[in-house]
Amino acid sequence: MSGTIETDVCIIGAGPVGLFAVFECGMLKMRSVVVDALDAIGGQCIALYPEKPIYDIPAHPSISAASLIERLIAQAAPFRPDYRLGRRVETLAREADGRLRLGTSAGDVILARAVIIAAGAGAFGPNRPPLAGIEAFEGRSVFYAVQRREDFRGKRVVIAGGGDSAVDWAVSLAEVAASVAVVHRRPKFRAAPETVSRMEALAQAGRIEIVVPYQLAALHGEGGVLEAVEVATLKGETRRLPADVLLPFFGLSMELGPIATWGLGIDRNHIVVEPSTCATGVPGVFAIGDVATYPGKLKLILQGFSEAAMAAHAIYPIVHPDVALHFEYSTTKGIPAAA
Repeated sequence: MSGTIETDVCIIGAGPVGLFAVFECGMLKMRSVVVDALDAIGGQCIALYPEKPIYDIPAHPSISAASLIERLIAQAAPFRPDYRLGRRVETLAREADGRLRLGTSAGDVILARAVIIAAGAGAFGPNRPPLAGIEAFEGRSVFYAVQRREDFRGKRVVIAGGGDSAVDWAVSLAEVAASVAVVHRRPKFRAAPETVSRMEALAQAGRIEIVVPYQLAALHGEGGVLEAVEVATLKGETRRLPADVLLPFFGLSMELGPIATWGLGIDRNHIVVEPSTCATGVPGVFAIGDVATYPGKLKLILQGFSEAAMAAHAIYPIVHPDVALHFEYSTTKGIPAAA
């Protein structure tokens, strides 16, 4: 879906800090559009370590990355954010009326009073395996991130990769999928040893098949509907694995991309901001989370949450120039109705 969208704030990045920025903007009665290069909400948390526990989120002695994202989505939901996934913001220009005009790789045009860049280490895109015709299966049978485990219930799932994402999802999907096969080019996996042990135990119990040392070779099916995944050894030995779904987890490519050309002030692939407001060198553009840098910066999710609040308050007079902001605690004013 593409077109022209008018909003108060465009948030680039749907990771935890971007999601909390939706909430903070909503609390100040500002509408948000959220753009992310990944097909799923959650950024690194979902793409790289959904099952991993996080220990430094206030009030949660331990919470999985996937659970954190789920709760942040629910927290932002009352403000009805418009999520535009699977696309990158490529252009930035200023309209005659002062609004910022952003163009995406999907053809969207977003008109916003302000922009918050919450892109982590930059735009994330999957490292696609070099398989002929894979584009025809993407979004139907081939996925580079898992948003809802239930989507794979009863499916024959082939997972390719040897890192945390591959092993985490193999263990998790074994509970709901009809079958799970994990394809890796060597017997040794790079994931957390405890999770690898769980996967190996499931393999011994017959709930997961570990297919090593093999690599992806070809996809078989028609009309985007997968029937089998062909794998091969370096010696040319091949196998066909029956499959409804392929999940290739070969990491993500991370770069600022076109954002680096916007004149924001870049220091070692990070955006320099004013610490008290998170403003960049371009009026109306702010940066928060891991992508932002300033003296004393800590790359912690909780610091990104604080930056989201500071940026939202700095943006308020841009969106509501004629309305004075009277600071109130959330316990006092509650959740305002979405605009």
